[in-house]
Amino acid sequence: MIPFNKPPYTGNEDKYVLNAICSAQLSGDGDYCRRCQKWFEKKLSCKKALLMPSCTHALEMAAILIDIQPDDEVIMPSYTFVSTANAFVLRGARIVFVDIRPDTMNINETLIEKAITDKTRAIVPVHYAGVSCEMDTIMAVANRHGLFVIEDAAQGIMSTYKQKLVGTIGHLGTYSFHETKNCTSGGEGGLLIINDNRFLERSEIIREKGTNRSQFFRGLLDKYSWVDIGSSYLPSELQAAYLWGQLESIEDINSTRLEKWNIYYESLAVLEKSGLVSLPVIPTECGHNAHMFYVKTKDIKERTKLIEYLKAKGFMAVFHYVPLHKAPAGLRFGRFHGQEIFTTAESERLVRLPMWHGLHNSQVQKIAEAVLEFYA
Repeated sequence: MIPFNKPPYTGNEDKYVLNAICSAQLSGDGDYCRRCQKWFEKKLSCKKALLMPSCTHALEMAAILIDIQPDDEVIMPSYTFVSTANAFVLRGARIVFVDIRPDTMNINETLIEKAITDKTRAIVPVHYAGVSCEMDTIMAVANRHGLFVIEDAAQGIMSTYKQKLVGTIGHLGTYSFHETKNCTSGGEGGLLIINDNRFLERSEIIREKGTNRSQFFRGLLDKYSWVDIGSSYLPSELQAAYLWGQLESIEDINSTRLEKWNIYYESLAVLEKSGLVSLPVIPTECGHNAHMFYVKTKDIKERTKLIEYLKAKGFMAVFHYVPLHKAPAGLRFGRFHGQEIFTTAESERLVRLPMWHGLHNSQVQKIAEAVLEFYA
């Protein structure tokens, strides 16, 4: 069986993890953590980059930074992972879901403004499959209404919008280093990207359990104390060491994933031309990272049959999110604004094919051939 996913592994990770084990510090903000953060700050040209135990933690900390209060409203797509909504629900917010675009599966930027009320505090665009949302429009809406924009770029490392790396356009951004992502910090992990000076000092305090400990270690204070709310948002040094091994090879990881993505696309284009499936759409202003390759079948019944057929052939394919607005917690903590046309219908058509670093191009070709056989 060719699995749907294997955690990325380059061979660089072993020596750094072993070095971290032998070091004097295994807790957060050690040498490897600082290396990774400096790497991201240079790569992203952001104000600050803070490693997190997960992207979920990064989103939760973003909600604290923008001071979400009970009954505030946050606008986002329903087609996303639960962490996108949970981070704000934990602070007492109500989630306002709007419909997606069927081409990219991203939030429909033209529907956001009508969903804004006097309770709205933030917009959370989700860059699905590493393909950017229409950020110029979203930022213009946010600026007109004085709202924060938090980019959920969990799947978006190395992806761009008009030459800007996703996660660097909104006030705050987040990446995921879960084992299903393009690079991982040992199974879990995340990054909080700070693009607004207002959050620089407080982000360090919240991340250090509400203390000004970071300033103390830099010699700015003679002692540190509890000064704000916070939690333990530091990853271990082992996570950072594993991630450092991956960042050294990030360009290679990105290029080989794009090779596989192109093999899928070129092999299956004949099915799209015949009207049998829909393939991913990459807008001209977007540079994607080949985080996933999916096909859209006619309906949920055909999707189920395709997944079963591929499994019988030895290839593990999966569907993705069940829309949050139809989930029990989504009904409790949120509401859908306007007419829901595409979110459910498009999500029920989508099948994700195996895509991971180390998957051979010949295996990708065999999987594509199996999809062609199914439709033949």
